[in-house]
Amino acid sequence: MNGNRDSNPTATLERAISVCLKTVAEKPDLSVTFGAERPAVSEVKVRLPLMSRRPDASEIAVTRGVADRFALRLAYHDDVVHLRHLPSSAKAREIFDAVEEARIEAIGALAMPGMAANLAADLERRWADRPVPEKPSLNDGEHLAEALGLIVRQRLTGEEPPENARPVVEMWRRYVDEHAGEELARLREALHDQEAFAQLTRDVIRALDMGAELGDEREDTDSRQEDGDEGEVGMDEDGTSPEDSPAQTARPADGEQVEGEEAEVETTSMESASDADSESESPDGEAARTPSMPFCNEAEETGYRVYTTEFDEVVHAEDMCDPQELERLRGVLDRQLAPLQAVVARLANRLQRRLMAQQNRAWEFDLEEGLLDTSRLSRVLTDPLAPLSFKRERDTEFRDTVVTLLIDNSGSMRGRPISIAAICTDILARTLERCGVKVEILGFTTSQWKGGRSRKKWMADGKPPNPGRLNDLRHIIYKAADAPWRRARRNLGLMMREGLLKENIDGEALIWAHNRLLARPEQRRILMVISDGAPVDDSTLSVNSGNYLERHLRQVIDDIENHSPVELIAIGIGHDVTRYYRRAVTIIDAEELGSAMTEKLAELFEEDDRSMRGPVRRLRRAV
Repeated sequence: MNGNRDSNPTATLERAISVCLKTVAEKPDLSVTFGAERPAVSEVKVRLPLMSRRPDASEIAVTRGVADRFALRLAYHDDVVHLRHLPSSAKAREIFDAVEEARIEAIGALAMPGMAANLAADLERRWADRPVPEKPSLNDGEHLAEALGLIVRQRLTGEEPPENARPVVEMWRRYVDEHAGEELARLREALHDQEAFAQLTRDVIRALDMGAELGDEREDTDSRQEDGDEGEVGMDEDGTSPEDSPAQTARPADGEQVEGEEAEVETTSMESASDADSESESPDGEAARTPSMPFCNEAEETGYRVYTTEFDEVVHAEDMCDPQELERLRGVLDRQLAPLQAVVARLANRLQRRLMAQQNRAWEFDLEEGLLDTSRLSRVLTDPLAPLSFKRERDTEFRDTVVTLLIDNSGSMRGRPISIAAICTDILARTLERCGVKVEILGFTTSQWKGGRSRKKWMADGKPPNPGRLNDLRHIIYKAADAPWRRARRNLGLMMREGLLKENIDGEALIWAHNRLLARPEQRRILMVISDGAPVDDSTLSVNSGNYLERHLRQVIDDIENHSPVELIAIGIGHDVTRYYRRAVTIIDAEELGSAMTEKLAELFEEDDRSMRGPVRRLRRAV
């Protein structure tokens, strides 16, 4: 590397890492790139962290660790098997995913000492970036999944957990050994059999007094198989290891942990008071049809709370800047749309054909009256006494539908991701409108960086401990469901505005969008979330536990998926969202967004009408 000073000394190293990854994964056609974005993996493409021009030994070890982790997942993990045994509740899923990650990495660590060292360096780096409480407690099962993943890893490989993780591991070790020691001892016997290992993992969860959260396994097999088929469309991941983010529902964990972002992420509570009032009524001013009932993410059940909603806001895009500025920003978006319009429009036309095919008319035959069925006239020739046959045209049933597109407007979406999201949303909204499907476009971010006025109020109040969410929410309505697209098209240009994109608190944004959908009169309601990562708010995370926001997000998702008529799907851009959402797909490049959006919506529309999964319940803001 030091011989030729005029060449890039990392080029040879990158080629060697790429070849090693493909060899271990047994995928010679795999595309491997190095980039500044979060590391990510799919069945056909892998993105690894970009190394400096002259990397030191620790940087090389971490990069090789990420590559080895991705390669092992591609080689030894089957998504269909994983989904077939995946528990029904969010907490149990976290544990299940964490233990599976430990299995995958243990296979490589036991087979190759060099790989074991690389994986250990990657793991050490990820935990070094995580905020771990000095005195962790057993309350609410916090950090159980991470700790259990490290305990299983130690039992399988004999390697000690990272130094920064030891307080959490030791806090849980005695409890885990007392309740599930015998079950853990059997895991090594099934190390190379994912099916048997998954069964033993469910036994571990049951031994930890969480059997009620597993769900019926035969039902899991049927329902998850359907989800598994969908999930395979985009098996991308961005660095989620069992330790960093325990609950990966389906895909390989990628290297976001390398950057330590996953651990710093979290989610929040609900919409502003003014928006809650507006949503509690229908457009006609009548009370919404959905009763207000507590959801499991309320403060008294999860400990999640909001310090103040005084500075939260729900704003319309046209109110955030003058018409001339919106027109200019729309022009910027149109210029970026031009090179991609043909590709995305082709996808939109495909979606439109699939939707319109379901709305095409059908015929009823062999009737006694109606239009003469000329195809049956041959009967008269063969049997003059046979009666004439008639037919009648009828419309096929197509449920009245509304789709909400909820777009992450956080700072990490800046640049190409937000442009692609705006472009795809633009074309998709026009397509659905032509098919008679109403579309609502929403965005979520915060008003300020680092807490804004909420944090100032908290400081003025003497910094009371455990304040909960500590930032000013900003929820943006780009297009209301009843607004025609021609009147709202320029609003999407607002996403191009400098300074708009800040922090993201996904949990409260989900509740806000969900409750807006519940107030709609349509028979079928679909919520599509487009995000590039887990929730992040430095102000909230600096004064609460490390997984405070993420835990709330998981519970909000669990409630919507299991107790709401709203159909929830998610698309992650360069980030593994399958560990949060049951029905999700992850893409590595933003350019894949258009295809993912159209395919997932087409799949939903082609499904049979599903039964309601329980009473309609309205998410309520934590206080």
